Amino acid sequence: MKMILAIVQADDAAKVTAALIEGGHRVTRVATEGGWLRKENSTLLLGIEDDKIDDVMKILKGTARRRTSYISVPREVPGALNAQVIDVEIGGATVFVLNVERFEYV
Repeated sequence: MKMILAIVQADDAAKVTAALIEGGHRVTRVATEGGWLRKENSTLLLGIEDDKIDDVMKILKGTARRRTSYISVPREVPGALNAQVIDVEIGGATVFVLNVERFEYV
């Protein structure tokens, strides 16, 4: 058995969760926040059998989309009041697949 931790952007979380449930997977959704961009995320937790990993990954790739966002970065010039705008790629899913040593319903 495996535990999948998938971090997706909050904008995609409802669509991703619905697709996982429709695909027959049980999923727990936890609201989280990214540390660098301070954007809302959702961390999805799934306990699955080893042979279902590819199915879950296919759903994640098909529903958690990547996009470009623009952020302001302060310029480090004394007296400057303007900021530099840079583009960053956000979205998609960051996925961790962990071995589960033991699993029980209690």
